[in-house]
Amino acid sequence: MNIIITGASKGFGKAIAEAFAAHGHGLYLCSRNEIDLYKTVEELSSQFPGSTVRAKAFDLSIEEQAQAFGHWVLQEAGTVDVLVNNAGLFEPGSVHNEAAGTLERMMAVNLYSAYHLTRTLLPSMMERQSGHIFNMCSIASLQAYSNGGAYGISKFALAGFSKNLREEMKPHGIKVTTIYSGAAFTASWSGSGIDPKRIMKAKDIATMIYAATQLSQQACVEEILLRPQLGDL
Repeated sequence: MNIIITGASKGFGKAIAEAFAAHGHGLYLCSRNEIDLYKTVEELSSQFPGSTVRAKAFDLSIEEQAQAFGHWVLQEAGTVDVLVNNAGLFEPGSVHNEAAGTLERMMAVNLYSAYHLTRTLLPSMMERQSGHIFNMCSIASLQAYSNGGAYGISKFALAGFSKNLREEMKPHGIKVTTIYSGAAFTASWSGSGIDPKRIMKAKDIATMIYAATQLSQQACVEEILLRPQLGDL
């Protein structure tokens, strides 16, 4: 299978790439940081020689670059089996005091990137009547919390996009899965003082996503909700 993963240089994206590479799938990765992205490609290629890993850096918050990445994927891969819209950004703040432009930035990274990339790849998937799209939402898509601000708004919007897409794609044989993830230990938690054992591993989310791709064509996991065993922080 050809697997497309955005925000793939670290965190959830890298863990998801590892899960699919371990089973020999072809990977097409993207992130904004070119240095981190190609370091990840090198690590994956070395660790999983049976998997072909290709990557190209784009800023998917910019419509033209999201489209350019999609066209690059279609040119290189030909077909898309799995798309994981994982690119995202978190900035804490509140509606009443966050800096001007925060909402626009959160929406561009967390919603528009997925919207424009998906629209670019969908015609090919619809023509084949197959494919699986995962949208990386958050617990913040389900429940507002203090200091969530524009981030929470953007994640609510992404969940709406994912639910709408699920309904649209039913007759076209394309599955859509919404991921609601709680806190998992990634580089962003380094230095926070949080005990890694208190929250999930990025690998937990990757394992669930991979498992959802292994079902029959007649079955679709519509939502995956994951929280730490002890609950949200």
